[in-house]
Amino acid sequence: MNQDQPMFWEIIRTRRSIRKFTDKPISRETIERLLQAATLAPNAHNRQSWRFVVLSKLEDILKLAEGMGVDYRAALKSSGLTDEEVQAKADTRKACICGAPVVIVVCVDTSDLDMYADPNRDNGEYIMGVQSAGLGGGYLLLAAHAEGLGGVWMCAPLFAPERVREACDLPQTWIPQGMVLIGYKAEEPEKKGRKPLREVVRFV
Repeated sequence: MNQDQPMFWEIIRTRRSIRKFTDKPISRETIERLLQAATLAPNAHNRQSWRFVVLSKLEDILKLAEGMGVDYRAALKSSGLTDEEVQAKADTRKACICGAPVVIVVCVDTSDLDMYADPNRDNGEYIMGVQSAGLGGGYLLLAAHAEGLGGVWMCAPLFAPERVREACDLPQTWIPQGMVLIGYKAEEPEKKGRKPLREVVRFV
């Protein structure tokens, strides 16, 4: 560890995924700082194809949660869960989303990406946009932690893109990738273990 940069290492070491928040509001200035940090992330060809939709009104967050909940319930039901189990899981996720003061939907704008006749190359271009959006979301989460906030990345929009599009009034070229819940922490989750480097790294 480079002791000349203790704050950086402390931030990445202590960040946790937070799913419970207080009702303390977050200022517009703070949210803009987080988004500014997100736009400093590395991205393919410097196209900056990420897009961020900020929801801070409960009625808007509720509309998003309920819209996605329709598809979530159907997926749970098709997995063989009982009506009671479906209800419990759907209620838990809805409460988690609606308990966040701010929800930021992260999208890829395909109009910023190159298009190719070759399907493989075209798909690769899209995946580069997805990777860029993910990096932006990661920077946003680290910035939130540095600001004393908590946050969590949720992949739910991937499984209900049209519900998200309708709830957020997205342009057709904006493809939802995930959403980040942000707020002041109401929990302190325990540190989860990480696999040792020997299991995830190969030096060649």
